[in-house]
Amino acid sequence: MSQSTAGMSLGASRMDPGELREPIAAFITHLTGLGHTRLTAHGYADSARHFGEWLARSGMTVADINDKNLERFAHHRCSCTGGRRSKRLSRKYVRRVHRFVRFLADRKIINSPSPTVVTINPTIALFQDWLCRHRGLSERTIRRHSRMILRLLPALGADPGVYDAERVRRVILDETERCSPAYVKTMSMALRGYLRFLAARGVCRPGLDHAVPPAPCWRLSALPRYLPAADIERLIDASSGSSPCEIRDRAILLLLARLGLRAHDVMTMELGDIAWTEGLLRVQGKSRREVRLPLPQEVGDALLVYIEEVRPHVDVTKVFLRSMAPYRPFGTSSVISGIVRRGLERAGITDPPSYGAHLLRHSAATSMLRAGATLEAIGAVLRHRSIDSTAYYAKVDVQTLQLIAQPWPEGV
Repeated sequence: MSQSTAGMSLGASRMDPGELREPIAAFITHLTGLGHTRLTAHGYADSARHFGEWLARSGMTVADINDKNLERFAHHRCSCTGGRRSKRLSRKYVRRVHRFVRFLADRKIINSPSPTVVTINPTIALFQDWLCRHRGLSERTIRRHSRMILRLLPALGADPGVYDAERVRRVILDETERCSPAYVKTMSMALRGYLRFLAARGVCRPGLDHAVPPAPCWRLSALPRYLPAADIERLIDASSGSSPCEIRDRAILLLLARLGLRAHDVMTMELGDIAWTEGLLRVQGKSRREVRLPLPQEVGDALLVYIEEVRPHVDVTKVFLRSMAPYRPFGTSSVISGIVRRGLERAGITDPPSYGAHLLRHSAATSMLRAGATLEAIGAVLRHRSIDSTAYYAKVDVQTLQLIAQPWPEGV
């Protein structure tokens, strides 16, 4: 600990938090239980003590803790006990106090802050519920579809009963002049779902979803982005370290490379999804479609090492957790893609076609195809709904395509 940090900690320890003294002690115990070091826990406690003394100096009690007074604390020119060199509080310092206040709310010591009231169209709220219940979409996709429909509503009109094919086509064609083709494609998908929802409720004429013009794109026009089998093995071998983070990352990379899982599949995987005696792995993918995949020995061994020797002992059902306190599941699937990127850097693969988790999914499909697996078998492993999606990978099997290729007719 540096001299200045030690002085600040010593000064903060002399502060009188008043009626927050016992909650601060419980807060330290809570942070230690989450895996935070003693130094980190006491850093949070020092910030909480400062907040407690400021409350008392300002003539306030625990009952007065709210967002407004937290904002006042964050911007007050400090003259509190402790001999702070700076009169202003850093953002990190204030974030620690906010976390302490959330702890007080969780323990019912203070009332939870009133949630911000968001006015939402009642029909959109029902549409969100329909997407969740009947379509099985994720929360992120539901929010995206809702935003797009809210954008289109002024042009569509408030009365679904007057919607017709001309109006539906016009709102999408107008958006093509302002947005990218990829964005319009997603917007068209959201609008088709919204029109089906309205038709199911009987508030608009059925079949209007067919009036949504398709976004211009060439299906299966590009080659799959994949790594050769030798590079996949380099990637796995480079993640064979003994640190907790490397052991966890190796298990994740094996799941992606051997089973072709999506990043979301790995992020949401739970301990109960692994059937050790049967050697099966339960995966719930898009639209909540649940399948059971065989668990290869190599993947099972890597998972077992991670769970038994490395995974933090916390009351969380998700398999993969952060390697640093607080030990909690990953927030987004982009973390999985970050693990792939770091693995590629460790392996010295400097020119991969992409850096995301889907790169290993494409590589797994390509490897299965070149090993002689049928498109139906590959589609079953990748959980494709349509064989057309799996046929995308047939283009990389150049040797087989050469057998059926016809010569170009001369003179034509």
